Amino acid sequence: MTSPASHWREALAQGRFLLQRAGDGSAIFPPRLAAPGSGTDDLEWIEASGLGTVYTLSWVQRRPPAEPYNVALIDLDEGARLMSRVEGMTPETLRIGQRVSAFIDSSGEQPVLLFRAWED
Repeated sequence: MTSPASHWREALAQGRFLLQRAGDGSAIFPPRLAAPGSGTDDLEWIEASGLGTVYTLSWVQRRPPAEPYNVALIDLDEGARLMSRVEGMTPETLRIGQRVSAFIDSSGEQPVLLFRAWED
């Protein structure tokens, strides 16, 4: 049996962003074996829309010449919250409440779920 985290990473490697949904309809992240609170194991995998809103963020300052990077909590439209980065932004352009869309960066050893500013 594949662990939920392994299943999620395999889906990312295939270019798919999945979430789990509990029997009550709530979206769950990170992937797990049982629903939080109820402990039921009737979780199903769903394709995420990839859209969300920046809930909060912080900028990590690095030693020059390295550029700072952000760490953001994203409220997904499905209802789950996750931590990621919003690429292509500066401290002046990224803000709480901003709409973002997910993309999978496969340039490294492991695919990574990142976000960018969303434009209608």
